[in-house]
Amino acid sequence: MASERNAMAPAPPTPITPALLAAELAAQAETALQASPVPSPCRNVCRMDPASGYCEGCLRTIEEIAGWSSAGDEDKRRIWAQLPQRAAWLAGEEASP
Repeated sequence: MASERNAMAPAPPTPITPALLAAELAAQAETALQASPVPSPCRNVCRMDPASGYCEGCLRTIEEIAGWSSAGDEDKRRIWAQLPQRAAWLAGEEASP
């Protein structure tokens, strides 16, 4: 019976690497930059990385997160446009954003 429960248990989530996050954010940014209203990049991780100052899930700063709901679409698009570069930098693929 215990083996049946283990066989039906969901697989643990795949950890997201900086390279995978960069690819996902780049793909999502293309759509988000055209959307109105501009969607939030929040991925429900909501944990700040002290070394980079970015959220580990969406790569926004705490100031960008706090101001998102009152920001205009132009500011939101500016933030979205920066996310793929931030992710690439964290993956070691680009110079500091």
